[in-house]
Amino acid sequence: MKDNWWIVVEFRDLKTQYNKYKTEIDLAIQKVLDNTNFIGGEEVNTLERRLAEYIGVKHCITCANGTEAMTLIMMAWDIKEGDAVFVPDFTFFSTGEVVSFRGATPIFVDVDKDTFNIDTVKLENAINKVLEEGKFTPRVIIPVDLFGLPADHIEIERIAKKYNLRIIEDGAQGFGGSINGKKACSFGDAATTSFFPAKPLGCYGDGGAIFTNNDNLANLLKSYKVHGKGDNKYDNIRIGVNSRLDSIQAAVLNVKLTAFMDHELEDVNRVYRFYTNQLRGFVEIPIIPEGYVSSFAQYTIKLKNKEKRDIVQAKLKEKHIPSMIYYVKPMHKQDAFSELEYDNHDFEVTDELCDTVLSLPMHPYLSDKDIMLIADTIKLAL
Repeated sequence: MKDNWWIVVEFRDLKTQYNKYKTEIDLAIQKVLDNTNFIGGEEVNTLERRLAEYIGVKHCITCANGTEAMTLIMMAWDIKEGDAVFVPDFTFFSTGEVVSFRGATPIFVDVDKDTFNIDTVKLENAINKVLEEGKFTPRVIIPVDLFGLPADHIEIERIAKKYNLRIIEDGAQGFGGSINGKKACSFGDAATTSFFPAKPLGCYGDGGAIFTNNDNLANLLKSYKVHGKGDNKYDNIRIGVNSRLDSIQAAVLNVKLTAFMDHELEDVNRVYRFYTNQLRGFVEIPIIPEGYVSSFAQYTIKLKNKEKRDIVQAKLKEKHIPSMIYYVKPMHKQDAFSELEYDNHDFEVTDELCDTVLSLPMHPYLSDKDIMLIADTIKLAL
């Protein structure tokens, strides 16, 4: 392999994206500055309408971030102490955090070794175990669309119906994915996403959204996110929070949503296919079930063991190629959940993934030359 020191590979290349759409983004921001309408208004209303249409649901309610999106739904459903909420063990901390924040108890469930999403057989076992113990009341399942791949929502919805549970689809990483044409963020009783800059659809700060077909829930959420307002913001009929998406972020997202729909989702899947062709047979590559589309928030490979993973990551670093480990510690081992009692044998898949996964640079603007450099570097390290 030739020396490629002059090639700069970005993990998520927001700079190239901005330069491509600089004129449109700058004009959209300038319009907000000229109007001085920084909260709500045309930009937010337009974004919510477009997002609802894209996902295929009746309501989109924007808010301050993806974590508060889940929290707002938990508030609307009155999830509280004594309730059990089922969460995958292999995910970002916030999915379990929102449960404890409401005083409820997160019940962590191991994940599928191929998709990294919640294992539905183990989910049903966990529900039955909680019912048998009788200490908590099962209320909600929060499946996560990890790394851009939708969870097995068809089976999860069957389980939820069987046990009379509600579902919050955590689509923070999954926006743009689909199952048989049905978009991520349209499953369950409600769904959430995050507009954190590195997400498939990201803004230039924090932001989030909630999706639902339930009129009553949508109205409650609109109240809760603005201090529990009634007919106006000075008519407060319940205790709420302050969780609004500001107009500048909405303006940026309107430009980036167009780009996402026009080519970015297609391009990121082109990158996925090229990566896969280069790496197949050398490492374990992402598995996308038939009928599924991933939006590839991450392209995550598996190595044989932690030692191999560390060697590959070190070799990538030598070539100035960034990589990330999502996640180095499972949920059930987080210090914040140390008071909860778990049997480590229930999380064998998650524990193995934490030692073997490695996420590579992944975005719509990754060139074939970049991918070849990354793949060749990995092959030399093995």
